[in-house]
Amino acid sequence: MQSFVNIQGIGKEYHAPNGAKNIILKDINLEIKQGDFISLIGHSGCGKSTLLNIVAGMDKPSRGYVEVDSIRVQRSGPERMMVFQNYSLLPWLSAWDNVALAVDKVLSRKSKAERARIVATHLEMVGLKDAACKKPGQLSGGMKQRVALARALAIQPKLLLLDEPFGALDALTRKSLQAELMNICNMAHTTVIMVTHDVDEALLLSDRVVMLNNGPAATIGQILDVPFTRSRILSEIVDNPLYHNLRHKLLNFLHDQKQAQYMEVERIPVLKSAA
Repeated sequence: MQSFVNIQGIGKEYHAPNGAKNIILKDINLEIKQGDFISLIGHSGCGKSTLLNIVAGMDKPSRGYVEVDSIRVQRSGPERMMVFQNYSLLPWLSAWDNVALAVDKVLSRKSKAERARIVATHLEMVGLKDAACKKPGQLSGGMKQRVALARALAIQPKLLLLDEPFGALDALTRKSLQAELMNICNMAHTTVIMVTHDVDEALLLSDRVVMLNNGPAATIGQILDVPFTRSRILSEIVDNPLYHNLRHKLLNFLHDQKQAQYMEVERIPVLKSAA
C-alpha cells in the first residue's frame, strides 16, 4: 500500500546570531499508511514538536520534504489540523462559534444549514451538545479540549496532528478523552500523528510508536509496532504479557536516552579542562 504520509530526509537547523549552528533534527524518514495512529515519544528537546510543526506546514525543514496524500507540504492548510495542549480557543466565542468559525472558513461552499449540521454533529460527537452555548471560561479543561477536537475534526482533515493534547488534564479526564479520541478516529478512519510523553497513552492509542533519540541532531532510534486490535480498553490490555513487554521496551529506550544525557553533561567539563 502506498504511503499516505511520506516524511523523507527531514533535517532542521537554526543559526544563532554568532553564526553557530543548532541542529534539531537529522535525517528523519517515516512512512505512514492512511488510518494509522502514530505516536512520537522521546525526552524534551529531541524535536518531537518541531517535526509535528514541519508536517503541519507551520515550520519549514532545512532539508528533506513531507508529502501528504502525494501532495508536497509547502505551508499550513486545513487538510492538516493541529490540536495543542493549550486548547487555542477564542475566549469571547461560545463552543458552537469556535467550531463554526473553522467550518464556515474551510467549508464555505456548503449551505448554511449543512454547516450548522456539521457543527452540531461534532459537538455531540465529543459530548458537548448541552454546552454548545457556553464560552471557554465556563468550561473545564477537558471540555475545552473536546471543543478543540470537535473543531479540528469538523473540517474533515486528511491528517490530525496532536501535540500533547491531554498533557494538562487530570487522570480521569485524560482517560475519558483518550477513549473518545480512539472511537472517533476509528469511525472516521482518521490518520493521526501525536506527540506524547506518556508511555501508556502511546501504547493505548497507537499502531506504532516512533522513539526519537536525544537532540541535538535527533534521529529516529526505534519504531515499535503495537499489535493490539482497536478499539482498546487500557484495563484489559494491561493484563496481556505482550503489553508489559512493549512497555518495558519503551521505558528501557527512554532510560538509555536519559543515561546518555547524563554522560554527555558529565563529559563536557572534562573536555573543557583538557582544552
